[in-house]
Amino acid sequence: MLVDTHCHLGDSGFAGEEAELLARAAVAGVGHVVVVGESPEAAAGALALARREPRVSATAGVHPHIASSWNDAAAIWLTRQLAEPEVVAAGEMGLDYHYDNSPREQQRNAFAAQLALAARAGKPAIIHAREADEDVASVLRNQADAVAILHSFSGGDALLEAGIGLGHYFSFSGMLTFRNWRRDDAVRRIPPDRLLVETDAPYLAPVPHRGKRNEPAFVVEVAKRLGEVLGLRLEQVAQLTTDNAVRVFGIRVQG
Repeated sequence: MLVDTHCHLGDSGFAGEEAELLARAAVAGVGHVVVVGESPEAAAGALALARREPRVSATAGVHPHIASSWNDAAAIWLTRQLAEPEVVAAGEMGLDYHYDNSPREQQRNAFAAQLALAARAGKPAIIHAREADEDVASVLRNQADAVAILHSFSGGDALLEAGIGLGHYFSFSGMLTFRNWRRDDAVRRIPPDRLLVETDAPYLAPVPHRGKRNEPAFVVEVAKRLGEVLGLRLEQVAQLTTDNAVRVFGIRVQG
């Protein structure tokens, strides 16, 4: 069984279809889905879904796009969210210097504060990094007791080496299947016990589903491509990445 470690199943575009999507995922061999709550509103939906569906876990955090909303009240909210058993990680959090929807200093402050709260709660942090590798690596180094998951990883060597050196996890999405993907070498440098797969649905649908709305069942295509890069069978990739997901998130995967 596979685990989709990053999916926005609480997205409004999926409303009313969650049970059907999870059923299709199960048929495809996906035993668990981590639904990301990148804002208080999204986190509430993810938590409600996780309480209804045993094959779902939730996360809670403040995305860098809305980092300007981070304040003391947000810190109290996240602390309470991380105490919920269905919430298995903080995030997604991080830095996005491509869109700069929030000032960069506020992004760094919100990221560092959330990372510290995740470490205090004993739960991993899901990291968004876009055109900000050096600063993401710096924040991670300053919170050495945190466990991070570099989600939909496509970064450069600076962040790759920092993540490997700090013992963090790397999650790969449909980008791994794209024609313009050029980082197979990076995948092979990551310790096998730190590899994860994800969809980031509804975004980044993998080949052969490009142009369609992504969904958890499609994580199988990511796993197949990861196997090609590593020289492993799909069954081996499923065992490896699911073991890693169980370890980092503390989840139970249904067969």
